Amino acid sequence: MSLKPWREVAIPHEDVLRGTFQQAEFAADITRVHQGTATAEYQNPALFFERTFITEGMRLLLDSVVKRLTGRGGDPVIQLQTAFGGGKTHTLLAVYHLAKGEQPASQLQGIPPILDMAAITELPQARIVVIDGIRLSPSQPKQRGGVLVHTLWGELAWQIGGEAAYTRVRDSDLSGTSPGKEVLTQLIADHAPCVILVDELVAYVRQFEEGKSFTGGTYDSNLSFVQALTEAMKAVPTAVLLASLPESDKEAGSQKGINALAALSHYFGRVQALWKPVAAEEAFEIVRRRLFTAINDRLAAEAVCRAYADLYIAHGGEFPAETQDSHYFTRLQQAYPLHPEVFDRLYEDWSSLDNFQRTRGVLKLMAKVIHRLWKDNNNDLLIQPASLPLYDADVRNESIYYLAQGWDPVVEKDIDGERAATTDLDTTRPIFGAIHACRRLARSIFLGSAPDAGNVGGAKHHRGLEQERLLLACAQPGQVLGHYKDALRAIVDKLQYLNSANCRYWFDTRPNLRREMEDRKRRFNDKEDVFPFVRDKLRFASGVFGGVHVFTNSGDIPDDWSLRLVLLAPDAPFSRSGQTAAAALMRATEILKNRGDQPRQKQNRLVFMAADVDTVSRLKDQVRSVLAWQSIVSDVKEGRLNLDMLQGKQASKSLEEAKGALDRMVRESYKWLLVPMQVAKPGKGISDISWEHFQINPATINRMQEIEQVLKDNELLIGDWAPIHLSKLLKTWFWKDDTPAVGALDIWYKTCAYLYLPRLLDSNVLRLTLAAGAVSRDFFGLAYGREGERYLGFQYGTPTTPILDDSLLLVEPKAAEAFAKVLQAEEAARNAAIAIQVGGHAVLTTGTNTPSRGMETPVGPGYTPEPPKAAKRRLFFGTVELNPLQPKPQFGDVVDEIVMLLNRSDVRLKISVEIQAECENGFDEGIQRAVRENCNQLKFKNGGFED
Repeated sequence: MSLKPWREVAIPHEDVLRGTFQQAEFAADITRVHQGTATAEYQNPALFFERTFITEGMRLLLDSVVKRLTGRGGDPVIQLQTAFGGGKTHTLLAVYHLAKGEQPASQLQGIPPILDMAAITELPQARIVVIDGIRLSPSQPKQRGGVLVHTLWGELAWQIGGEAAYTRVRDSDLSGTSPGKEVLTQLIADHAPCVILVDELVAYVRQFEEGKSFTGGTYDSNLSFVQALTEAMKAVPTAVLLASLPESDKEAGSQKGINALAALSHYFGRVQALWKPVAAEEAFEIVRRRLFTAINDRLAAEAVCRAYADLYIAHGGEFPAETQDSHYFTRLQQAYPLHPEVFDRLYEDWSSLDNFQRTRGVLKLMAKVIHRLWKDNNNDLLIQPASLPLYDADVRNESIYYLAQGWDPVVEKDIDGERAATTDLDTTRPIFGAIHACRRLARSIFLGSAPDAGNVGGAKHHRGLEQERLLLACAQPGQVLGHYKDALRAIVDKLQYLNSANCRYWFDTRPNLRREMEDRKRRFNDKEDVFPFVRDKLRFASGVFGGVHVFTNSGDIPDDWSLRLVLLAPDAPFSRSGQTAAAALMRATEILKNRGDQPRQKQNRLVFMAADVDTVSRLKDQVRSVLAWQSIVSDVKEGRLNLDMLQGKQASKSLEEAKGALDRMVRESYKWLLVPMQVAKPGKGISDISWEHFQINPATINRMQEIEQVLKDNELLIGDWAPIHLSKLLKTWFWKDDTPAVGALDIWYKTCAYLYLPRLLDSNVLRLTLAAGAVSRDFFGLAYGREGERYLGFQYGTPTTPILDDSLLLVEPKAAEAFAKVLQAEEAARNAAIAIQVGGHAVLTTGTNTPSRGMETPVGPGYTPEPPKAAKRRLFFGTVELNPLQPKPQFGDVVDEIVMLLNRSDVRLKISVEIQAECENGFDEGIQRAVRENCNQLKFKNGGFED
């Protein structure tokens, strides 16, 4: 079953969809509700509880309130003291609607279980008093009906019982002195059951100056009123007072506010507050109810959560440890369609900001996020930190509103939007763009690190987020985690405000060293700085080449018999397409045809290598980065640049990382092998120069070995040449009717010069080919000179080790056969002569029995004939012991110097190899198994291990 995106399962409320919400709608204002002017979701009790998740803290508080109103116990005074945005006012509203009883409690979602737990079947309607410290002023009386109310106690009396109740405290209200405990007790008892809700009391009391009197009384009279009121509440069993106080001195404001908070906390502190802060899991439901309608497909939601949980389990080492707990699946379900990481970052990190309210701030930000994602048809499976649409002006402004100055350019340049560097990275690298990897990572880092900007440690005592938490914030089921890791490295290299240290990543409003590096990159010139640096990186062992020439002028590349590899500069890159390949081919052709101002003769000895046109710009940029980091590190060491210790370490680390990236980039860029060639047929002329191109695997360890292998595999470099191929070449281009013999060196010279002839590794290849072909009469004969019609040092069909010099000739087989017959006839004539004895002499005669003059040999007394010549030996055998540490070179010498001399057509040659190995400790099973398998593959007749 395919997974459904969040937008198909969880539908936002209508006002979120329309984007018509206002902050005021999310800020619960108890005075507006009391006045009947609040929005429907706060004014209507049923709608309010429908969108309100009753947390554990709220449940305990409401339980105490209902018990108190029914005279069954409960706390008379409840102090609500939590952090800014902790839900105090929202809790006051819950008590307000429950106690007022405009709708039956059974119709209020979440309330019946509370009444059942308290064993209460019917809750009496209570009088409600709302005192809002922000709405009241110590020096500006309020007109209430026909009376002018001056003080808090006057306001309380008027709200609880109108003018009649106000009459009881009129004198105290006019004089600004607190009524006594007895007056307040009787007043409250006469109007019980009642609920007194006091909000923002510190904001009211801190306006008083000690020793100064206002129409609202004095500082001391107001504190006396609070003390009397708390005592009076204890005396009335069906009355309850709820007062909200700030949690910290910072929220209290000025020094007067801090003093007021301390004094009020003293009086309220006698009663233990029941309020518990909102837990993260409870925040899930609070936000979901306020922003989304009911989940319409529970199975689809569960399938998505299960897919995420399975992803985390399958790649346990890539994600934070808490994701491996089975409880994390429950967290995913509770938070759906938001990811738990969104709540963790907002409630753990952003709530540490002075002006970010825990619940209201989250609701306001997420409402704008959801509106934009819905508008853009976002198809993420869950709304993750990586989904945060910071490209949207409303979302961006809402996010940076709570942060210090300077975040707007950070978001615009580095994190999200059309002009952001992450957008450029995602666009230019499709593997990132397919999943918006760079933007998703940057958004996640912003959400997790922005509140800590400028602080060493921050809310979490560590700057930034680990890679594991970034993957948790970004990855979705079905995506490749490696793509995010690659993207993380890319943004670290690219972004100017992104910092990293100890495998943690964070944004800051101060540019990182990257901006300094980027500025320095502009100092470096291609030909003066970049190309020489690349040249040094491209130096490697010559291998089969007589020389490797990196970015060398044509005049400095020798025109000799050695095979040479020429690496073209980055300004002459290559690609398969004709237009983009032009620069490399033009440069290579110029070097191929000329050595400086002179024509090049040995063109077939050059092979070229060029950079890839698609990566060469990145290569040059990476070189500039390395040079820039080098200059920064050097300036730090020399004291020319003042950096703190962390930045100094980052600069050194960045230099090492840039060097490592450059090594990879050089290999990825210089991957094209260019080989010139021509095609020629007798009588049809020679074609223009064409270029064969091959890619070199950048991952190979030995690049020179790879180049050699590519050339040999494609028969562009001949290391072993069969005599038959040499014979065909001779027949095609060298032997003519009037030229039955050609010089061996001439053949070698021409293969070095002409592109249509084979490209031999070296002259030794030709020598070995001549030796191999000499034993046969099918290919050619050998001679070391010619006098008239006779060949000197002629050999045909006999093994030999030829000497490749100016005198060595290769004779066409028919001519060689004819000359061999001449030699045989001459040999036969000599052998046919017999010794004829005439008188006392032996006469050597010719075949006509006519004595040859001058060839008589005396025969007579005292003459001793020459002993007969020894018969030719017909058998050779030899045994040699090889060095067991390096047997291969020695065995090759045996083959070249012994076997090749014996390997003739009339010789039955047999070669056997005997191996004996003995180990005192015995061979282990792995070696025995490997040796047996290899023996079978190599077709050993016998072999085995013995005790």
